[in-house]
Amino acid sequence: GLLLSGDRKVFLRDIIGSEDHYGEMDFKVAGSRKGITAIQLDVKNKGLRWEILAEALQEAKEGRMYILDIMDSVLDRPRSSISPYAPRIGIVEINPDRIGALIGPGGKIIKRIVEEAGVTIDIKENGKVLVFSRTEEGKEKAIEMIRNVTQDVEVGKIYLGKVTRIADFGAFVEIFPGREGLCHISQLSFERIRKVEDFVKPGEDLLVKVIGIDSLGRITLSHKEAIAAVSPPKDTKPPQRRK
Repeated sequence: GLLLSGDRKVFLRDIIGSEDHYGEMDFKVAGSRKGITAIQLDVKNKGLRWEILAEALQEAKEGRMYILDIMDSVLDRPRSSISPYAPRIGIVEINPDRIGALIGPGGKIIKRIVEEAGVTIDIKENGKVLVFSRTEEGKEKAIEMIRNVTQDVEVGKIYLGKVTRIADFGAFVEIFPGREGLCHISQLSFERIRKVEDFVKPGEDLLVKVIGIDSLGRITLSHKEAIAAVSPPKDTKPPQRRK
């Protein structure tokens, strides 16, 4: 702050309400030891002479250095790690076209992530997803689930999924949260299978390979091709007869 009376002037630091009311200037200066980072100046007279402003900046520097000395005596450098009690914030960038997949029907998918990870999620229209968590574990779990839901399914790639339900014609397998495909009964094994439930049951893990995605986004899976890719069948040709 600044009080003026003729040619006399007095600078005030850390002013209170009455000093602000009767003073000629309210000058806020923020910065570090290296310099000034922000300034806010309010004046009541028609202007300030340059020498007054320069002196005010010097006063502000002395006050800033005094405060920084006290702060450094307590903590002179950033902590190497965040306190386990400090809240966490994570940011995930997704394709805006995948926002609907992240939310799910009636909010099913996003609610599941929030409940399982114990987090709060804010989805922006540009595809930026903010994750707020009380713990690092919860934040990382939510981020992983978000990436799994929103990543693109690749034809030819192998996934470890979970059987969600079975039908006479095959098994539905969830490869990401909210993303499932059909593994037809003919794609479960190289051997003939009469009943799907004799081979796999709901809740069981199943290694599958994505063999197709139609125009509606429906995913076709194959367990037998996934097994063949991981463990190629041995050559079963009969030995040649000796002549």
